[in-house]
Order: sequence, then C-alpha cells, then structure tokens
Amino acid sequence: MKAERMLAELNRLRQDLDEDKSDIEWLALHHAFCFISYKLGDFQAYLDEQAGAGAFDEFEG
Repeated sequence: MKAERMLAELNRLRQDLDEDKSDIEWLALHHAFCFISYKLGDFQAYLDEQAGAGAFDEFEG
C-alpha cells in the first residue's frame, strides 16, 4: 500500500465536505491530511509494517 494512495483518499474525503471549521468531521480529515502529508515517510513505514501483518490483504486481493 502506498502512502500517496491513502493520502489521496483522505484528500478526496476532505474535499467532499464543505470547509467548515466548526465541523469536527472536516477538522479531523483536514488535520489528518496535513499531518500525514508532512510525515509521509513515517506513514509509509507504518503502512509497510501493517502490510506485513496482512492489514491490506483483502483490499489488494
């Protein structure tokens, strides 16, 4: 699983919502997207670890 693919999906979900800084759903997606984009290498390492544990087997199968 590539971190960029996950990041793109978070961004798509974020953009599906109207920007509303009083909405916890928008805030959570926005800040998760921003944080992960800054820590992309760390996120890829996490995804690699999870892939090794089989977390994406059903998705990729």
